[in-house]
Amino acid sequence: MGPVGYFIAILGCADGGASCQTVATLAPRYESAAQCAAARDGALDSNSDLDFPTLIAQCQKSSVRPAAARAQVQSSGNAKTA
Repeated sequence: MGPVGYFIAILGCADGGASCQTVATLAPRYESAAQCAAARDGALDSNSDLDFPTLIAQCQKSSVRPAAARAQVQSSGNAKTA
């Protein structure tokens, strides 16, 4: 099964936005790319205390179902969870 949700990763980058690395992944999962994109600015503001010259909030696809989707599938009895 392909990606079924999105999460926000905070990337810390060297000067000029080069050589970035993931420094935080945020717990909320989003059902769509649009919902994730709408939350990026707030996520970046909330994590602006990380010690990097440049911070970037980026939406990434997740292969883990968002909790709401898991609950819906479990209640219908159509899937198993590990």
